Amino acid sequence: MKTKINNYAFIDSQNLNLSIRDMGWKLDFNRFRVWLKDKLNVEKAFLFIGYIEKNEKLYSYLKKSGYELVFKPTLKYRKGKDGFTKGNVDAELVLHAMIEWKNYDKAVIVSNDGDFYCLIKHWLKNKKLLGIVISNPSRYSALLREFRDRFIYIHRMSSKLGQKQKGRSDLRTKP
Repeated sequence: MKTKINNYAFIDSQNLNLSIRDMGWKLDFNRFRVWLKDKLNVEKAFLFIGYIEKNEKLYSYLKKSGYELVFKPTLKYRKGKDGFTKGNVDAELVLHAMIEWKNYDKAVIVSNDGDFYCLIKHWLKNKKLLGIVISNPSRYSALLREFRDRFIYIHRMSSKLGQKQKGRSDLRTKP
């Protein structure tokens, strides 16, 4: 009898979203969730995201796509013309990885951020690291270099993971 593989993904949504957009395409989160399931046997995908009340429609879409959302309260900063909103999810991601420790066999982290170095090192030491999904190979923390053999690149997957644009079949061009 085949044993069921039980991998979890821990996703830094802002890091993923911004690094993909920097390359000129937009991620289809539904297609990405299917890819995580099919290619990496991810049973649960935790998406860490700053909470903004006006984004309820987005949150509903993400839940329907199969993500378990973990919200971080956000703060509005008034800087420059428009200001910006910040919701740093790093601590929540690490804490959740530890809370869920006994529930998963292997972990996938989706982030280019070196702030997760200690978590990745801990997973590796305990044989729980499956991989690190790197969305932009030219923009990831130098702290992650020692784990290069665990990198899973998605930067060339815009045709599989990118949002479909009306009237366009090739998503490799900038929108």
